[in-house]
Amino acid sequence: MEHASAFLARALATPLPASAALPRRRPARVAVAAAAPERKPPGAVASTTNYVVPLDSAPSGITRPLVEILRDLNKRVPDAIVRPPSRRASASDPVIPWYHANRMLSFYAPGWCGEVRDVIYTDSGKVTVIYRVTVRGTDGEVHREAAGTASLSDARFDDPVSAAEEAAFCKACARFGFGLYLYHEDETP
Repeated sequence: MEHASAFLARALATPLPASAALPRRRPARVAVAAAAPERKPPGAVASTTNYVVPLDSAPSGITRPLVEILRDLNKRVPDAIVRPPSRRASASDPVIPWYHANRMLSFYAPGWCGEVRDVIYTDSGKVTVIYRVTVRGTDGEVHREAAGTASLSDARFDDPVSAAEEAAFCKACARFGFGLYLYHEDETP
């Protein structure tokens, strides 16, 4: 028995020559079957399949020059995602909800990033958020900043800082041209 354990210890301690490498296993392929869509009761959360930009068709990585990205961001926004004036509490409310702006930005400008640059509280009971959106292309990157303000005592907002951030983000996207025409559509040149 001692002889067998010594042989095993020596075999484990000796490195294998390169020619004796273990065979590589091929990764297993997994088949994914599409299930029938679920039937949800009335009032349930809507599915994500009816979005303007489908999740599975968004390109990944930075693959386009800035001029193409900016041209696409200036396209007309589908009417289905625009908030009608009756659903906006004030003129400063975003015309396009932040989640639609985020999804469209991810579709047209993959690799974009955003950041809160500053949060400013005033003595008059307001909070201002400064937000920067950076769009990256194959030939460089460009950024736009905007500010959004909300009243700390406004009962419409559960979180006034979040509301100010949403306004700032949507304005920064508009500075890239995304839905910009919606802010001045009623004006005639």
